[in-house]
Amino acid sequence: MLNDEAPRSASWRRALAGAGLEWRPAAERDLDAWAALIARTAEVEKPVWFERAADLGQILQSKKNHPAANTLLVLDRGAVPRAYARITKNRDGEKAYGFGCVDPGWQHRGIGTALLGWLSERTLRRFAEDGGPVPRLRIHIEQQHDHQQQLLRNAGFRVVRYFNEMHRPLNGVPLPEVRLDEGLDLVTMGPELSEEVRLAHNAAFRDHWGSEPRDEESWGFTVNDPQARPDLSAVVLDRGSGSVAGYQLASHDPDSAVSRGYSEGYTELLGVRREYRGRGIAQALLADAMRRFAAAGMDRASLDVDSENPTGALALYEKMGYAAVNRSQAWDKEFPVPG
Repeated sequence: MLNDEAPRSASWRRALAGAGLEWRPAAERDLDAWAALIARTAEVEKPVWFERAADLGQILQSKKNHPAANTLLVLDRGAVPRAYARITKNRDGEKAYGFGCVDPGWQHRGIGTALLGWLSERTLRRFAEDGGPVPRLRIHIEQQHDHQQQLLRNAGFRVVRYFNEMHRPLNGVPLPEVRLDEGLDLVTMGPELSEEVRLAHNAAFRDHWGSEPRDEESWGFTVNDPQARPDLSAVVLDRGSGSVAGYQLASHDPDSAVSRGYSEGYTELLGVRREYRGRGIAQALLADAMRRFAAAGMDRASLDVDSENPTGALALYEKMGYAAVNRSQAWDKEFPVPG
């Protein structure tokens, strides 16, 4: 055991083997079965969002988080996936992110603990490969999932942040009208703006908790996501300099209307560069998003916000008519560097 903190490599392997399971990295041939595993789990656990085959296909294309080293697919003797884990990390990042699930029919057999063991081991290796600060693994979960909280708590993780999912009705209530200052123009997001918006995002989120700069690959996953909706997204430009002052990037999951009972437009990212704050740009972008969502026939506008956001975003969203409907948590565990 590494300084009595990170699980032995043999520990998670023994647990999976003892449950009659095998494991290997995920590959293209696994996409449909992998997505089916996640869908079975989602059917029982009812998460707000879960990955589909198209999302997993993007993950398998990653170069900085190559799936051969950073995914674990766990299969029964019939080669049916029963669990998975994966990890992502920026080379200079201060943390790794862990993801995974266990087939509901295979829970309570120590498989979730084994996945955390693999994630912990891979986190240590990534930090050893990249260098940097004390290894840290972060896992986001919805607060409604008590069993996941207990699993993380037993493994030595702790809650470090809370986030609120917020909704704003679009039907039967007036939508806000916000005008921009003279010299600012609001335009629909297009591919020609992508790189400038990426740079603006990195600048806008430099003072946000847990945020790390997005490189071209991670940004590509955002703007090229299967559910990305550039037609529902907008950018505010400084007419004089042509600079991006702010942006709202939206997505839409058509399947959520079936599972959740309503159609929503989701604001994936909303940001305003510091030098442009205090000019009503965020309000204008949100008001524009609501109108775009409503025109597209959607019932609600939604987004997520850090409950301790230093820019006062939570108060802004409440003023714009959003209300919290769900809460999620970020759990961290630090690992002493092996001596």
